[in-house]
Amino acid sequence: MKLISEEALEVKFLKEEKSADKGYWIEGIFMQTEKKNKNGRLYEKEIVERELSRYNEEFVKKNRAFGELGHPDGPNINLERVSHMIKDLRFEGNDVIGKAKVMDTPYGKIVKNLIDEGACLAVSSRGMGSLREKNGVQLVQDDFYLATAADIVADPSAPDAFVRGIMENKEWVWDNGMIKEVHIEEYKKQIQGAKQRALEEAKLNAFRDFLSKI
Repeated sequence: MKLISEEALEVKFLKEEKSADKGYWIEGIFMQTEKKNKNGRLYEKEIVERELSRYNEEFVKKNRAFGELGHPDGPNINLERVSHMIKDLRFEGNDVIGKAKVMDTPYGKIVKNLIDEGACLAVSSRGMGSLREKNGVQLVQDDFYLATAADIVADPSAPDAFVRGIMENKEWVWDNGMIKEVHIEEYKKQIQGAKQRALEEAKLNAFRDFLSKI
């Protein structure tokens, strides 16, 4: 079995002032089945339905369905990093629709501040399972175990997104050093001067060079 995580972009981070359940909420599509996702994996609905039923009974209904801020390296929930509690998970067609309340924990307060500042956030499911390749698709097998339906993440899912972030800044300062603007200009020239077929390689090279200077 391996750790499996999937980013979900079709969610909304809401601040409700006047409703009975006023506070900060996340809602939208947390997971999708019966279609190949951007990670090349496919979840069969039958497998996720079974696992969702278990997760609802053991966690959601008992107020134990937590999510964290950031992406942990394993399936266990770290209570000191919990930022929200999942209150509802249900199927609509082939999609798992979820709703979670941002809690007043230290990490929950960070999420609330990020929402207030207009930050662009996403959620990511986390689970364990084995995979089997078929026709170029990684099929999630029936040993799939859902650890949480939603962690809050902001990490770019591809070097392309990271490179765009580099280009929008003139310098990056770290505790023990600085990547000066001249390096950023070099990255721009490498990417902009690459031919189409070499474009992805140029982006990856810029990304690796950036990480080597951290």
